Amino acid sequence: MSNVFEDLENDIENLSSTSIFKDKEPLDHRYLPDKLVHREDQIRQIAKYWVDVLSDVTPSNVTLYGKTGTGKTAASKFAREQLIEIANKKKVFVKVLHIRCTDFTTEYQVIAEICNKLGRDVPSRGWTKGEVVNAFRDIFKRRNTYGKKLQLIVILDEIDILLDKDGDGILYTLTRTDNVSVLCISNYLDFKNLIKSRVKSSLNDKEIVFPPYGADQLSDILSERAQLSFQDGVLEDDVIPLCSAMAAKEEGDARYALDLLKSAGEIAFDEDCDKVTGEHVRKAKDTIEHNKVIEIISTLPLQQQRVLEAILILTKQDEEISSGKLYDEYKEISKKDAVTYRRIFDFINELELLGIISTNTISRGRGKGRTNIIKLQCDETLLETTLYTI
Repeated sequence: MSNVFEDLENDIENLSSTSIFKDKEPLDHRYLPDKLVHREDQIRQIAKYWVDVLSDVTPSNVTLYGKTGTGKTAASKFAREQLIEIANKKKVFVKVLHIRCTDFTTEYQVIAEICNKLGRDVPSRGWTKGEVVNAFRDIFKRRNTYGKKLQLIVILDEIDILLDKDGDGILYTLTRTDNVSVLCISNYLDFKNLIKSRVKSSLNDKEIVFPPYGADQLSDILSERAQLSFQDGVLEDDVIPLCSAMAAKEEGDARYALDLLKSAGEIAFDEDCDKVTGEHVRKAKDTIEHNKVIEIISTLPLQQQRVLEAILILTKQDEEISSGKLYDEYKEISKKDAVTYRRIFDFINELELLGIISTNTISRGRGKGRTNIIKLQCDETLLETTLYTI
């Protein structure tokens, strides 16, 4: 057997020299282009709230709101790069740190990561909260060669996850530390419901909303990335409009649009085609949605997986699925480990938000009340395969 890594390396070299791709990196949503189209206004707003730091004044706290794929992270990173550039020219002692709250899910982990990025070694565990906070605050007692104290801006990306798991202690610690400001990135307008009133008062943030991209805006984004990523003339005329239209239906998600375009190119390459066509885009859509459903289902909590299993069983029996029938079937699956009937409604709402099921409230007639009818919105075979192979 030949070395599999050598084979893969050869495949990558072939991919880079193919008539399809020049460079796949610009199609990654984490790629930061030289120009961020259709987010210039939001970048200027961030800059307006951060500009005070150039005068050695701690800037305002900021919160960015918007659904997934609306450019929040990219805009904050773009503003960060430009701020660091001008701060270096002006010899201002400022750091801007980006923290992914999917990777650091407790106050301790976040503070330890900040300390380590600022050159203060803190172990990932073992210290008390007081010790790690004191180590963090000691950093601001130092001065640089120009006699200035550090000004720190912390970007907390997907802060909802951190607050949901660990509470609002991290915001209290950061906003109560001199020379520190925070920029929170949230997918939800109501994320402040997770914050106590005293922390809201301390946060006192400026809010910037990122609306979903429209189809024309997504087309502009894809066109710019396509020039960097694809060889000239390989995209048929309908490819970018089709990717843009499909992504616009997914609440204007630029990540989804980029994934579609990238996957369509990879499918064209795998099929040894000289052109990327609309048919490749449609195949890419099926592949992405297939993988998305598998990922969502496999990462659901056990009780939600049982609810889905009950829905699957009733669907295969061609039953009209009311919430009462669903709960009876769910209890059969869960036995003594079943949650309450009321809790099932929470699970149904969450599964509907994920797009796996749909609900419709219907009236049974006078005196008979109303009931929820539940329908499966993903492929039965795919759901069955995923549930029984987890």
